[in-house]
Amino acid sequence: MVKKPILSDIRILDMTTVMFGPYCTETLAAMGADVIKLEPPGGDESRRVGKPSRTRRMGPLHLTMNRGKRSIDWDIKTEQGAEDLRALIPRCDVIIHNLREQAAIRAGLDYDAVRALRPDIIHVHCTGFGREGPYAGQPAYDDIIQALSGTASLHPMMTDDGPPRFLPTALADKVSGLHATYAVLAALYHREHSGEGQTIEVPMFETVTHFLLQEHLYGRVFDPPNAPAGYPRQLDPDRQPMATRNGYIVIAPYTDERWLRLFTLLGRADLFEQEALSTPLLRLHNVALMQKALEAMLPERDSEEWLDLMRRHDIPACRVNSLDDLFDDPHLKAVGFFESRTHPTEGQYVGMRAPVRFGAGIASELLDARAMGEDSEAVRRELGR
Repeated sequence: MVKKPILSDIRILDMTTVMFGPYCTETLAAMGADVIKLEPPGGDESRRVGKPSRTRRMGPLHLTMNRGKRSIDWDIKTEQGAEDLRALIPRCDVIIHNLREQAAIRAGLDYDAVRALRPDIIHVHCTGFGREGPYAGQPAYDDIIQALSGTASLHPMMTDDGPPRFLPTALADKVSGLHATYAVLAALYHREHSGEGQTIEVPMFETVTHFLLQEHLYGRVFDPPNAPAGYPRQLDPDRQPMATRNGYIVIAPYTDERWLRLFTLLGRADLFEQEALSTPLLRLHNVALMQKALEAMLPERDSEEWLDLMRRHDIPACRVNSLDDLFDDPHLKAVGFFESRTHPTEGQYVGMRAPVRFGAGIASELLDARAMGEDSEAVRRELGR
């Protein structure tokens, strides 16, 4: 049997922009799906993100997030563009968009309209808020969802003061994108067994709140609550990277046995003579005392000495990488995470290998991110237009 990428028989019409939907379709393209990205007039906003690019509309976010996709720039507000779109939809297994509901209806991209063209199509709406709530139809961006979901409140919960702060990553977009990915895969599985298509709503607010509260629901799990929301271990201000003589490292003994072994190794078994650390349960509740004791000892040695000691005694520990350090990380080098690639117009650039590897099938050879509309005529020819 000739091996193929897992989703090589699936075609996806991607009408999403920026990061939420494109991260989903990037992930599906890495599994071998034929992703056709229909961009709005002027192109996806992600093309302009970053410092001035070598070529107009070919910015770094686009080069990363839109690899593996073909680009078409049909203007669907024109008669020809609308006809081309109606011809393409029946050839697609999945259509995914992030238009507001009324805009989707006007463009003929609501579920009723697209299933009239292909009854078993999978229709995915990437949206800010579920249609049944009062926020439905409101615009949503990563900052909005980090604020509403409680994500921005985590920092002041940890420090007991200060203003809310965003996590410095597009958390809401990327978490929601991965939820959209599994939703597409589940719908494809359902269709394979039932023959039915369906529409799927992936709302950012509900998705990120669900993600955040897995641990932070905490005492609010119970009715009535027996503690506030917020998992204390994650909100402990002392649970941070620690300074050594020449840098910062993380030591994470985690289990009671390892904490005992660590302080015995360091000649500080006397810590466990105090009442607050005398039993496993007390040590669990007073782990901050052990963290502070460890933090006070770390400046006595260099990071490399500490890491070697932890490695030899099977105590989890690591250095703290900066973003730039990642390019020299020995593990990422060994697994071939970063790829040196040559783009036909942008020259040398760095790509990332998909992190998940499947034992069956073969890896998809991703296209470089395309110039806007680069595949418009080729797709038209495939449709016989």
